Amino acid sequence: MTKTYVMTGLIEKMQSPDQDFRYMGLNDLLLEIKQDPNNFLGDESMENKVLRQVLSLVEDKISEVKNQAVKCLGQLIKIIRETQMVMVVDRLIDFSSSQDEELRDISGLALKTITSELPLEGKIASKACEKLTPKLLTQLSNPSIPPETLIETLSILSILITRFPVYLADPNLEPQPLVVLTPLLQHTRPAVRKRAIATLAQFLPLTQTHHFSELLRVIILPNLQPSAGVDKQRTTVQLVAAVARHSPHQVATVLNDLVPGIIKAISKEDEELRESGLQALDALVLKCPTEITPFLGNVIQCGTQFIKYDPNYAGDDDDEDEEMADDDEDDAELDECVYSDDEDTSYKIRRSATKLLAAIIDTRPELLVALYKDVSPVLISRFGDREETVRLEVWATYGILLNRTKLYGNLPQAKDAQFTIGGKRKRDEGMEVEDTPITLLRGQVPPLAKAILQQLKHPKTKTATLLGGYSLLNTLLTVLPGCLAPQAAQVISITKTVVQQSSTGSAANLQVSCLSFLSLFFSSHPAEIYSSSLDAALPVLLKSITERHPKVASEGFRTFSSLLDALKPVQGGAWIDKVYDEAVARLVNHDTDAEVRACAEQVIGDLWICATDIVRSKNGREWEAICRATARNEGAVDVVARVALKAEVGDQWVNGCVEWALGLLKKSGRTGKSDVFACLDALLRRYSSVPSDLPSVLITQLSSYISTSDISLLASALNIIALLLELAPANTFPEVEHDILQHIYVVAHSPLVSGVPFDSVLGFFAALVQADMQIATHVVPNLVISIDKANKTEASQANVARCIGQVVKCQQTVAAGTIAEFAKHLKSNSKAKPAQVVLSLLVMGEVGRFIDMSPSQDIFNATIERFGSEVEEIRTAAAFAAGNIAVGNLHHFLPVIVKMVERDPAKRLLSLHALKEVVTHCSHGQLENVADMLWVPLFQNSEESEEITRNVAAACLGKLATTAPSRYLPQLHERIRDESPAARATVISAIRYTFAESSPAYDESLSAVIMDFLSLVADQDLTVRRLALSALNSAARTKPHLIREHLPTILPNLYQETIVRPELIRTVQMGPWTHKVDDGLEARKTAYETLYTLLDTCLAKLDLHEFISHVLVGLSDDSDEVKVISHMVLFRLSHVAPTTISQRLDDITPALEKSMKGATVTKDTVKQDLERASELQRSTLRAIVALSKVASSGASPRFDALVESTKKSNEWGLEFQELVGA
Repeated sequence: MTKTYVMTGLIEKMQSPDQDFRYMGLNDLLLEIKQDPNNFLGDESMENKVLRQVLSLVEDKISEVKNQAVKCLGQLIKIIRETQMVMVVDRLIDFSSSQDEELRDISGLALKTITSELPLEGKIASKACEKLTPKLLTQLSNPSIPPETLIETLSILSILITRFPVYLADPNLEPQPLVVLTPLLQHTRPAVRKRAIATLAQFLPLTQTHHFSELLRVIILPNLQPSAGVDKQRTTVQLVAAVARHSPHQVATVLNDLVPGIIKAISKEDEELRESGLQALDALVLKCPTEITPFLGNVIQCGTQFIKYDPNYAGDDDDEDEEMADDDEDDAELDECVYSDDEDTSYKIRRSATKLLAAIIDTRPELLVALYKDVSPVLISRFGDREETVRLEVWATYGILLNRTKLYGNLPQAKDAQFTIGGKRKRDEGMEVEDTPITLLRGQVPPLAKAILQQLKHPKTKTATLLGGYSLLNTLLTVLPGCLAPQAAQVISITKTVVQQSSTGSAANLQVSCLSFLSLFFSSHPAEIYSSSLDAALPVLLKSITERHPKVASEGFRTFSSLLDALKPVQGGAWIDKVYDEAVARLVNHDTDAEVRACAEQVIGDLWICATDIVRSKNGREWEAICRATARNEGAVDVVARVALKAEVGDQWVNGCVEWALGLLKKSGRTGKSDVFACLDALLRRYSSVPSDLPSVLITQLSSYISTSDISLLASALNIIALLLELAPANTFPEVEHDILQHIYVVAHSPLVSGVPFDSVLGFFAALVQADMQIATHVVPNLVISIDKANKTEASQANVARCIGQVVKCQQTVAAGTIAEFAKHLKSNSKAKPAQVVLSLLVMGEVGRFIDMSPSQDIFNATIERFGSEVEEIRTAAAFAAGNIAVGNLHHFLPVIVKMVERDPAKRLLSLHALKEVVTHCSHGQLENVADMLWVPLFQNSEESEEITRNVAAACLGKLATTAPSRYLPQLHERIRDESPAARATVISAIRYTFAESSPAYDESLSAVIMDFLSLVADQDLTVRRLALSALNSAARTKPHLIREHLPTILPNLYQETIVRPELIRTVQMGPWTHKVDDGLEARKTAYETLYTLLDTCLAKLDLHEFISHVLVGLSDDSDEVKVISHMVLFRLSHVAPTTISQRLDDITPALEKSMKGATVTKDTVKQDLERASELQRSTLRAIVALSKVASSGASPRFDALVESTKKSNEWGLEFQELVGA
């Protein structure tokens, strides 16, 4: 069928008198266009016929037909010709001016649809904006247009501004939006004024500064004067709030003129004006944090004043709770009053004041002490507000205050957070305690608890209120554990009643919240405080674990786990039997929910640990159920391991559990097997005597894990075998020697095994040698044979040397033979291969560390001779050997190495590496005796221009400085201002190495001078700056307590290093191509890494508003690595400062949009470019997901659009959803 035939048929359907045919005609057209837009395109006359028919159906009498016509226009607008677009726009605008209200509404919907559906890129969008915008603006200028049409037109214009800001910013656009929109602020209809305010505020960021200045001079400032009418002041205050949200940089500069006017306007007796004024202040606090600071005192005063604004309530604050307690009396009083609740809008003012205080609390952690003194008591006094929405807002605000305190309030140590039964905090007599957020909160807990519990105990309190109350109490206990001790009896009584009441209905969420709170309460308070109240609460708790709802039952079991842990040891009680019986019943039932089963398993474990004597007398049914073979055993493994570690159990129980654990190891896959090995370790240690047949069974099963296919499980298996060799050497050793020792030789030389897993290999050899004193003489040659047979790429000589060193260390009787065997390869007349020489040198180093080799001077001399070898591996091994041999006898060998450092330039670098081995492996006591001998030659070599030499010297100097800080720190300090950049670089590198020292004495010595060292961040030399930034990053991570108070001095220099310096960018010619090299990139990356570290360790001392401004620069950096670090910072900020970061989404979004576009493919693009671009997109996606979780809907339309487009993306949509659900 031809296109013309199809379209003619559709027109006939759309002209049918039957509404169903008309609807189906439109629906078929929509499907045709979506399937292939070319089905519509072709014959222009036919296109026009179809288009006119669709437009005519916009006027149809049937709503379904009209709506379907609008959907068709939304798709057609993307593909039609320019002349046709003009026709559609003209027709719809004519409709919007109609006297027919329905036609006006549907035309407004159609215009919204086509503006929303326009593609963001391509010519069609610009053409549509070019045709549509002037017509919309002209329509807004027409004084005869009805208000409803004005509102719809303004909404359409808002969509265009949000989606196509570039076109709307055109200074040649006629008529100018600002000229058209400003008069609408004076419209008689409030709804038109509010819509005009929103549209104008969206447009202002696109306009030039002088336009806002004109608006400020003509409209805003005059209408903020006390003499202005109330209507004008309302509109102006609302306008200021809207502009602050969309264009904060424009209002920030004139806050001195705006804020006093808004505060004066709030004092007027007009409720809508007060609400708008408080909302404006809220927006200014969030969007202009720096500029609003001078006015915060007055702003807080406004918030605390109007949070109490309730002119229609006669009660005083002091007896408010009592008044609220009798709803019936209140209702009777309200019936007699002139007003009704529907007429009372004062709650809106109280709610706005509460939100204003919440904004200040959330973004001003530096004011926490002042907020606790001035705001917290006022919030507590409003806990009983008679309007539920306000009451919940107040509680949520106090929850923000508690969370900020948790994050910034210098939480006390556990011992300081304890309360006595009387609720008094211990302090020395006469000692003044400085006010901190924690101490102030502690003093306000009694009135806070009284106020919140008063609300919770009322029988008519709604579920939402109860949920809010228990959420607040939960937060309170996480910030200040143990603080509800004086109210323990009341807390348990009220919570018991709430759980009872909620169990009769369907409020499962409330039951879960109450039980979760009780669990936290039991775990954070001493048992003696609430033990007398338990009898009344236990029936309710016991009922909860029998509930059918899985979340309720799970939380009930968790509560009992907390209670058991708090009461241990539990000697008796009927409730123990009931908990045990219910848990076993749940475990035996195959239909039990997975979460309930896991919690029942945990409570069985807690019963065994806390009430061992009681459950031991049972028949053991619980273990049959727990150790039943099921698909998921993670919980059971954890429970068995906990019981094995903490409870008194017998060999029979251990035998059964070991057999079960071995069964789990036989299963395919590796999921959960690390936990099974940990459980097996705990079980084996509980044997009073390991059964004689167990090693054989275990070794047979563990042999399959002795390979490098899974390094983690290999380490776990070796740990178990080593433990067996320790516990039952006689029965285990033969099995090990016969079945797996040859496999372990192969594993030992694998370069894949390193770090913690290799420690397990060393532990195995130590246990093996101690289990059989004769095996050492066989292990050493077998290790050598094994590595000789291996391919060079699959052999790590360092690993084998360490194994041999471990064997000799544990069985030193073989030391002499081992040394003699390997020493023969080092003789000058030896014909040994380079690999044999390397291994021999490494073994000498490993053995020489704990064996005094001074009687074998020739070995040391041969090692030194190898410094001149032509093979690099031999030279490196020789330096290692020399240094470690010196550790075995410092006074004999160390002077030789020091002399080479001083006098032999050819061997200096290797000698320094040898010294590094000495410094690394000597104890503090040994180093103290030789530090003076090393210090001077190391410092002399800090002048070396080669960075590698300087780094080795710096590492040694750093370690030496920690041995006697009072002696050596001043010497390092003296060289800070050395004229040589190399010397300064060595000093700052050496200081960075000292940060690994954690002793309080060293911190005390360092604290006086650390800032002098870190001042090198501002050094003139780029290398010194980079190293100083690295030192600052290390200090922020390991010694934040030493730099927190100095951050105001450090941060300006750190921020300076985040800026790209054009003078450090040079162009390099690479054949026919030119390539830009940024010499400042490494320093800049380190600066951003430091910002990330500071966010983790020094958050309370950061000005987040300035901090985020520098992160924004990183988002647009030319380096993908800097962008990725900036994305990580955004991710972290979304967790620690969600409100603050959500206010900057408009600034963040453009850089995220650019990063999500990926690489531009050209003829020079290679696979690596695409992979890097994909990684950057993935990093950007993680940041977008994190920010989307804290972004308020509508707060940043551009960010919302980015989120929506990412969700719909074929490439990233699925991954976005997975990250959201993670």
